[in-house]
Amino acid sequence: MTAMLRIDLASSVPVYEQIADGLRAEFVAATFQPGERLPTVRALAIDLGIHHNTVAQAYRQLAAEGWIELRRHHGAMAKPRSLPATPATSPDLFTRSLRELLAKALAGGVSRGLLARELSNAARRLDEGGL
Repeated sequence: MTAMLRIDLASSVPVYEQIADGLRAEFVAATFQPGERLPTVRALAIDLGIHHNTVAQAYRQLAAEGWIELRRHHGAMAKPRSLPATPATSPDLFTRSLRELLAKALAGGVSRGLLARELSNAARRLDEGGL
């Protein structure tokens, strides 16, 4: 189904947000192509061992953000994504998003040392022209 999607029921991050975050990562990794159907709400809920309303909440959030399209009787479909126009506040948005990501990682049990190493490695790769 969704190989990369993992949830941690002990995390302080709500499960629906973990699902939405995991699916966003899969969209970025091109696991789902535009127009491709996502797992049904019930199928994903069964796969993850959670209530279907939790998956439905994640899908509604992704639809509101423009990642997916929800079609009655047809399920959820991945939408084509284009790069957003760069607003004047994009550095602030980036900083806020990065801080939120770091806070979620720490809340999920990732150590500060691991975060520091991964950020350092990412900065090095960027300096070398990669990602």
